[in-house]
Amino acid sequence: MDVGTVGGIIGGILGLAGGAIGTYASIRNTAGPRERQFMVRTAIVAWVVVTLFLILLFVLPNPYRWLIWIPYGVALPLAIVSLNRKQQAIRSEEQRTRQS
Repeated sequence: MDVGTVGGIIGGILGLAGGAIGTYASIRNTAGPRERQFMVRTAIVAWVVVTLFLILLFVLPNPYRWLIWIPYGVALPLAIVSLNRKQQAIRSEEQRTRQS
């Protein structure tokens, strides 16, 4: 194996480990059951979408493999902002419920 292949394998393993740790931390740091359920669903959807994106990136021929970056690059930041707002709304609602 050459250096590039080894680097690719190590980078892939580190990327998956980082994603798994980040997913675990996001679920663990929730404040209530409804927020936790939301984060679990969101994490599952995110893992499926990113996996599908990577599969398409490897199997599509040029130039289509480059064109899938357009919807991904637009949808990812929009989804992050939207889901963060939704999570904060759930957290605030659960906090109000606990205080009542």
